Amino acid sequence: MKSRLPQEYTPKGSTNMLKQMQKMQEDMASLEEEMSDKEYTATAGGGVVEATVSGDRTLMSLSIKPEIVDPEDIEMLTDLIVAAVREAQNTASNDYSDQVAQITGGIDVPGLF
Repeated sequence: MKSRLPQEYTPKGSTNMLKQMQKMQEDMASLEEEMSDKEYTATAGGGVVEATVSGDRTLMSLSIKPEIVDPEDIEMLTDLIVAAVREAQNTASNDYSDQVAQITGGIDVPGLF
């Protein structure tokens, strides 16, 4: 014979845990909005190439100083561009990860975010 619990019954602590999860979701939504307003800039080649990305890691701008442009060495310029963009994206990604860890207390909750 199985016993049934009243519908309004909730195990001790589950209400508190549910509230914590809802708070985390709200904090994550707020973080997503905040991140979309941030910009991250990185340079390569001693500052001759500068890339700026948004918090969602979208390339916003790219600046190349004229003295680095050598028609004989386009490969080096390409490498500098890629390096600057990657560094800016990595900075944005690391900032996001750090902020998520603060919100979640460092735990990974699969499927929550």
